[in-house]
Amino acid sequence: MKNVYTPIEAKILEVIDETPTIKTFVVEPREEIKFKAGQFMEMTVPGLGEAPFTPSSSPSQKGKIDFTVMKVGRVTEALHEMTEGQTVGLRGPFGTEYPLDKWKGKEILIVGGGVGGAPLRALFLALTERINDFKKILYCYGARTPADIVYKDQIQKEWPAIDPRQIETRLTVDEGDARWKGNVGVVTTVVENIGLDVKTSIGVVCGPPIMMKFATFKLVDLGFPDEAIYLSMEKNMSCGIGKCGHCMLGQYMVCKDGPVLTYDLIKDKPALWD
Repeated sequence: MKNVYTPIEAKILEVIDETPTIKTFVVEPREEIKFKAGQFMEMTVPGLGEAPFTPSSSPSQKGKIDFTVMKVGRVTEALHEMTEGQTVGLRGPFGTEYPLDKWKGKEILIVGGGVGGAPLRALFLALTERINDFKKILYCYGARTPADIVYKDQIQKEWPAIDPRQIETRLTVDEGDARWKGNVGVVTTVVENIGLDVKTSIGVVCGPPIMMKFATFKLVDLGFPDEAIYLSMEKNMSCGIGKCGHCMLGQYMVCKDGPVLTYDLIKDKPALWD
């Protein structure tokens, strides 16, 4: 039986600077690792420790996996110092995935912010690979400044070009600059006039807690049913397998019962947005 505590060695093939504080690491595991959009993995920096990250690449990508990581702590700071050719460890995948089969025939609204765009990229790519299963995909993303936008060219140019009839993307920033010609305001300001049948659509939210809070409230105000709002609650996870209890959210363990959870299940839980 495979030991869930033993990481699989993975070689860093490429390091991509996304923003001043966010990098994408393209890694090649020694053994094939299959995952579904929404699931996460534990990445080990040898000799230092590990932290949970959700892949940002398509689950169908063969031989390599992308992880988009913000520099926010000891493990991520060390990871940001690593270069091509060095190795990390991977455990997983763990947790729940987005139920794409359940969403067939529906319109999908995705609302993201900051590094929350990482797991949403994996979801978006998985959706586009079976685009004919869905009526429409609307992707709304917000960042603090234009320099903080993750996957900017992909969101603005590449993704809408996949199928202009079924895919729409919207970008916004909290603070613009002299070259920014797009919307200025928090991400909820572009979640207007969405043109979706909200009573039968799916809403997905991922990003910093305060952004998720108000984006979720926005979807509720628009008329999305609580059970149709999917939240990626990557919150206080540590061991990844439900042993340490760090990620308890009411009766749910985010690492096992989530990180993908619908709003109706957790809306009344204490410290939901902490």
